[in-house]
Formats: sequence, structure tokens, C-alpha cells
Amino acid sequence: MKTAIFATFLASAAAFAPSSEKASSSALSAFKDDVGAITPLGFFDPLGLVADGNQERFDRLRTVELKHGRVSMLAVVGYLITANGIRFPGAEGIPDGLAAFPALHTTSDGKAVLMQMLAFFAVAEMINRDAFGKAEFIGDYRNGALDFGWDKLDEGTKLRKRKVELNQGRAAMMGITGLITHEVLGNSILPGGYLPGH
Repeated sequence: MKTAIFATFLASAAAFAPSSEKASSSALSAFKDDVGAITPLGFFDPLGLVADGNQERFDRLRTVELKHGRVSMLAVVGYLITANGIRFPGAEGIPDGLAAFPALHTTSDGKAVLMQMLAFFAVAEMINRDAFGKAEFIGDYRNGALDFGWDKLDEGTKLRKRKVELNQGRAAMMGITGLITHEVLGNSILPGGYLPGH
């Protein structure tokens, strides 16, 4: 455990070390005005994943970042709701926190929940707009069936909303990581000292 904590500190320190690569300046100029390049860091690529300015690789990484952010936002909400004792009908016997995962495989309620989750993921992947090549931008998964007024917004508002979603997804990835880490360590950060899964 101490090794993992040390590795985390080491990685954090390495993120602030100056880069000796000159190739990153081309990537910096290629992506400096992208939606995710925000103050104070601007375009931030400490590992040099797109140091060569490869747009296709950048688009793939942005797609992954958006999906992980969206899933993390749902995960944080789900984690907090189940920690509050709220369950879907038929899933009352499923524990909260990380203890839910073994229950998904061993109980009949858990297997039903698992099948519902898998069906949702499959349908969400099949019907998104990007699957048909109609996406306006990376992460545009609208399917034309639901319209919440996106097409009526001006370009400035659309850009602002895309930035907000990206940043909230980044925060949610850190949030769910923190919640799970504290649960594993046995240290509650939830109100009342409640520790999910215990």
C-alpha cells in the first residue's frame, strides 16, 4: 500500500517537471484552441500522447475522455444514491459500494441488475449518432430521437456547454476515484461517517 502511495506522489511530481521534448510545441500549437484546453494549464499533455500533432489519435483520446467522464458522472450519482439507501425495485438486496460487484454475480437480483446494465450499454452504443457518421463534433452521441433544444442554441452557448461537460466529467473521474479509494481504505468521507459496503 505504501508503494502505491509513493508511486502516486512520484507521478504527481513528474507531472510538474519540465519537458525536454521539443516535439510537444507542434502539438501545443495544433490543439491549443481545442475545447478541453482551459486556463490555467491550456493544452495539457504531460505524457506526450499527441506530441506529434496526430489529429486522429487526439480525437480518439478525446472520445475516450468524454465517455469516461459521462460514465463517471453517473457513477458518482449512483454511488451517493445507493449509499443513501435508495434502490431500484427488485434490487433491495444488493449492497452498496464495491460490495455490490460480488452480489451482481451471486444473487438472482444481482444477475437481473447486471443484465439490465449490459442491455443499456449495448443499446446506448448501437443507437448513438456517431455510429451513423452524423456527429457534429467528437462526443456528439445524439440520435435524433430526443431533442432537448441543442439545435436551437447559438454556437457560443454550444461551445460553453461542451466545455462544462468536459470539465464536469474530469471532476467526476476524480470524484469516483476518491470515493472508491476512501471506501477501500475504510475511511468514510460521506456525511454521518457512513462507509458503503461495510
